[in-house]
Parts: sequence; structure tokens; C-alpha cells
Amino acid sequence: MSSEELGGLDVFRSTVEVMLSDGVLTREEKRLIIKLASALGLAADEPAYIYESIQTNRSSRPGDPIDGEAMRTIYTKVFEVAIVNASLSKDEFRVLAHLRSQFNIDDEMHASIEHELREMVKEKYEDKAVIDTLMGTLKDSVGLVGDLFDAFRKKSNEGGSR
Repeated sequence: MSSEELGGLDVFRSTVEVMLSDGVLTREEKRLIIKLASALGLAADEPAYIYESIQTNRSSRPGDPIDGEAMRTIYTKVFEVAIVNASLSKDEFRVLAHLRSQFNIDDEMHASIEHELREMVKEKYEDKAVIDTLMGTLKDSVGLVGDLFDAFRKKSNEGGSR
């Protein structure tokens, strides 16, 4: 986990900026950003504050610090929402990779989270076809999120912004 202090609003802002980088906010991205705001415990007016700050190109306050365990929990909740969609888009993969980079979630932790989500899917859904679809989505997502994470990590190490 990161020793760097991350604020909830900073994470929310950088994630929205990743989502808006292609100029389109998809329905899937909206679902993820709503879940992220909830998982971060943002106040009702804070998402609008961040969006306005982005639109007007002004800085924003960092928000409450996020500790290591909270980072893992937040990532898991957003990942869960993404896989329940059953067909992850490139945009969703990009968001997951960004959060993984922000929270410094390594391969071992990602594998642990994936395992938890597999167990959750098995417990939550009784329909075998639904389970098979979600498990396939989860399996496909692991490699792609890992590849995108590596690209984000490389960009950060080369001095790119997070």
C-alpha cells in the first residue's frame, strides 16, 4: 500500500479525469463513479464540487485521508460493480487500472481481491449461467487490468501524472 497520503477527493477527481479523458462519460463509468463516491464516503455535494473544479480547471481540496485497508475496500467495491456488469468495457478497465495505481495494489493483493470476488459471486448468485458469465468476466478482467496497471505504473515512474 501507498505510504503517500491520499485524500478521498483527490482520488475521486483523478478518477473522473481518467473517465473524461476520451470526452465521453459512459453509463458504465457513471455506475463506477457513483460507487466510488459512495465507497469514499463523499458528502452529497462533493462530487458536484469536484466536477465543477475540473470543468473550471481549478484546484480542489484533497479530502479526508484514505488508509491502506480503506484503499483495498474501496477498490474491491468498485471492482465488484464493474464485474457485475458482465462485459467490461475498455473505459471500465481503465478506471480499475487507475484505482489500482492510485492505491498501489500489487499483483498479490489484486489476486486476493479477485479470490474474494469469486467467492462473493458464488454465494450471491444461484443461477449457474449467471455465475459462469460473471466468473468469465472476472477471469478476463484480471489480465487486462494488470496490463493497464503496468502501463499506469510505467507512466508514473517516468514522471507522468497520476
